[in-house]
Amino acid sequence: MLKTIIHGQRYCVFGNPIEHSKSPEIHAAFAAQTGQDLEYTRELVELDAFPATAKAFFANGGSGANVTVPFKQEACEVATLLTERAQHAGAVNTLAMLEDGNILGDNTDGVGLVTDITQRLGWQIKGKKILILGAGGAVRGVLLPMLKEEPVEVAIANRTRSKAEELATQFCQYGKVSGYSYNNLPAEPYDIIINGTSSGFAGELPPVHFGCFSVETAVYDMMYGSEPTEFMGFAQDMGVTKLSDGLGMLVSQAAESFGLWRGVMPETAPIISQLSKLLEEEA
Repeated sequence: MLKTIIHGQRYCVFGNPIEHSKSPEIHAAFAAQTGQDLEYTRELVELDAFPATAKAFFANGGSGANVTVPFKQEACEVATLLTERAQHAGAVNTLAMLEDGNILGDNTDGVGLVTDITQRLGWQIKGKKILILGAGGAVRGVLLPMLKEEPVEVAIANRTRSKAEELATQFCQYGKVSGYSYNNLPAEPYDIIINGTSSGFAGELPPVHFGCFSVETAVYDMMYGSEPTEFMGFAQDMGVTKLSDGLGMLVSQAAESFGLWRGVMPETAPIISQLSKLLEEEA
């Protein structure tokens, strides 16, 4: 974990839309748990104003920020230094003001996913066959941390085959990665299937072949809500019993940001439980 010097207490999350973000609740809980004194707010940013808004935030005493859609790629340009994983992701979800005046850009999404899968859920990635659905920014952000866990193979499936193949080529130096369209994806069981698409927002499902599932397959959906996602329901119909949505990833990636900013890692399990109850109450 990277570590910075604590030199302020102002933090925020930038996005558009932003009112749905649970980041303030998560970081307030982290602060209470670890005895940290900080202020964390939501900041709605106009679509053409992110660089100026972010730079002004840091110029006026901001210490760190999370970045959500649609500004993660633009955040790369705001940062004056990038971590390896942010460089490979081509996106930044965490900004930190360093003591020397540089703004560090990091991407904690992938390590958040890996931590949730391996530590909270106890699923093994090393030596396993992994299928990741989608080839957008969410998937790009998790590939390097996933491959560093040494799976035997990572297959990327996407509606547009060329996008999946492009990602596979970019990351093949870190392990065996292949890109497919849904139509030419081998219909063979995978150990873990991760849904990195946003199809659930439209009430749709990625058209992955039922042959990719077995009763031993574990399924993870990066989306989350008060109810199991549509993809989780589909997987259950395929006989899958090991299932998780992305709430743990959300909290774990936030914990990585918090650790970067404050030099202390919070415990995520109680916060995931609190957030789950909050989502049920809001439903």
